[in-house]
Amino acid sequence: MNVRVVDYRAADAAAQFTRSLHETGFGVLVNHPLQQALVEKIYADWLAFFDSPAKHDFAFDPQRQDGYFSTAISETAKGASHKDIKEYFHCYPWGRVPPALADDIQRYYASANALARELLGWVEQYTPADIAAHYSEPLSGMIADSQQTLLRVLRYPPLTGQEPAGSLRAAAHGDINLLTLLPAANEPGLQVQDKQGSWVDVPCDFGMLIINIGDMLQEASRGYYPSTQHRVVNPQGEAARSSRVSLPLFLHPRPEVVLSERHTAGSYLDERLRELGVKK
Repeated sequence: MNVRVVDYRAADAAAQFTRSLHETGFGVLVNHPLQQALVEKIYADWLAFFDSPAKHDFAFDPQRQDGYFSTAISETAKGASHKDIKEYFHCYPWGRVPPALADDIQRYYASANALARELLGWVEQYTPADIAAHYSEPLSGMIADSQQTLLRVLRYPPLTGQEPAGSLRAAAHGDINLLTLLPAANEPGLQVQDKQGSWVDVPCDFGMLIINIGDMLQEASRGYYPSTQHRVVNPQGEAARSSRVSLPLFLHPRPEVVLSERHTAGSYLDERLRELGVKK
């Protein structure tokens, strides 16, 4: 499996990037416009937040799906036997964010969302005409005025050695949304599954930006852009004593957007959240 590392500033960046997405479900950008200093500051500040009791003041709302999700109520990937070993905070433009952390989150959300819209435009541009004919509207239009795009601040805590056998920081799964943008985490561990079923490390040097296809885009493109299974494996040795933090942005359409004959974006999201065990 060849997940391409593409220079965002290159003349053929859009073509190379979308080719990687079509072939593997993943692409990696370097020299992208997201500020690494801001990402690193968010990592440091939120690690401190997750180590504080203040996180419990923002317990998640099962209807709104915003706020803090503890390890006890973390997601269970579809088909997995154990909950993921992680805690996280859901940030929406309209949702709750700790006041001291809000400014940086809002700045990052705005810049990452703008880049995501551009990348979705690349995907639309390089979709074959016979596939694009089935889009209910242009991909860029699907996210216009969407209030569903989610910034998740994720913390995988240090391992204790008492974790259930077979449990992972994030079990194999596909994302729900259109595209996911993920700055390389402070620790490695992200893997993608190739067509032969083997697990391959995703390039993740600090400063890289990892992008992957979500299930909604796979649905809308009739599989042309595959939502590839990926996971975060448990570290070994000294690395197991460290937290891993990541900052995925999940690009979501408006709920009424028609993805296919089977699903709107809203119906698809509700179905998947119930499968994950975070919505009744």
